[in-house]
Amino acid sequence: MIQLILGNKGKGKTKILLDKANTEIKTAHGSIVYLDKSAKHMYELNNKVRLIDISSFDLTSSEEFIGFIYGILSQDHDLEQMYLDSFLTIAKAEDAAAANAVLDELCSIGEKFDVSFIVSISLQSGDIDPKYKENIIAEL
Repeated sequence: MIQLILGNKGKGKTKILLDKANTEIKTAHGSIVYLDKSAKHMYELNNKVRLIDISSFDLTSSEEFIGFIYGILSQDHDLEQMYLDSFLTIAKAEDAAAANAVLDELCSIGEKFDVSFIVSISLQSGDIDPKYKENIIAEL
């Protein structure tokens, strides 16, 4: 499953994502991972949420990003939710078409491994593939 938080840069998407992760960890049966472009929000996350600063891994393409996601899944068999902040940056998706392609991959991965992806994207609902409209939980 994929849930989307949409809006222009600087509108408050990260705060919604952080609040959701901190709320969900209280009732989660598995682990929660939060991917971000830096470790800036480390102290805003519950210490049970695993923060991964993706900038340390020098990913250069969306294909490498998907491989990185598979690597996390291979090491964490009870992964329940994955939060992706600054999605366009961390996924190396340079435009809406590339973002939609990565979302398609994540949807497939989520179904196969029973993992939910909660994604913060600096796009508007008009830029997202219509099949994901029902997955929008916030638009700022």
